[in-house]
Amino acid sequence: RCETCSEEEAKYRCPRCMKYSCSLLCVKKHKLALSCNGVRDKTAFVSVNEFTDLNLLSDYRFLEDVGRTADAAARHPTVHSPTTKKLLYCLRNKARRCNIDLRTLPIGFTKRRENSTTFNCMEKKFYWHLKLVFPHCHAEYTLKGVPDDKTLADILKPYIDPVESDPVVCQRLKIYTVSPQSDVQILMKIENRKQNSIRYNELDASRSLLDNLKGKVIIEYPTLFVVLKTLKNDMVVLGQDAREPAENSDSESSSLSSMEEGEIRDSS
Repeated sequence: RCETCSEEEAKYRCPRCMKYSCSLLCVKKHKLALSCNGVRDKTAFVSVNEFTDLNLLSDYRFLEDVGRTADAAARHPTVHSPTTKKLLYCLRNKARRCNIDLRTLPIGFTKRRENSTTFNCMEKKFYWHLKLVFPHCHAEYTLKGVPDDKTLADILKPYIDPVESDPVVCQRLKIYTVSPQSDVQILMKIENRKQNSIRYNELDASRSLLDNLKGKVIIEYPTLFVVLKTLKNDMVVLGQDAREPAENSDSESSSLSSMEEGEIRDSS
């Protein structure tokens, strides 16, 4: 049966979330309800028992695509532009002075293309590119030009405040708007950890964005996860369910650090 209308016999299966649908209308409805793009996740985990020749071929093609993308990024003229390197160096340097470890990715990465974070030298203030994720509603929102002195509570008002939020957004995030503000928890993923040891920091909604980002590692721009304490989720908050400190043995983060050091030397 179709998992959207539960009336007709299913004819299609979404490559992304594996939901069954009976028609184009139901396909569109399920994409809207689950914020699903319908594109197969090439990096999804497949157990050894379920691994087939098709999975092997898919991985091989994925690695080929990665190689082509990396080669195209290396040839991009912006990579070798002194102006670009100088701007990125200045942005990281300003963040470092605020006790924020800001790291940037090479040209070609999606987050690098998306990032619109700037620093206003006159105001001595960051204007962040920010992503808000509401897991319980499968919703994501991207904000641009968020001043660093704005509190997290004010940032969330247009989304989950019963009075000030946009009616359309409020309806989609209804589970958040009807819940008490004391149940809302804002988390940010801790970088520099192993893939099988993902942990989150809890942020203070009453403090500014800058204060919450101090002492943390940020890859391109902050991504905040807004969850409800009363609902079960798989996000482990450091200091509550897990007491071990953030690890610095992640190979990906190490390679990013070495890459950035090389960029700084080139810029200087």
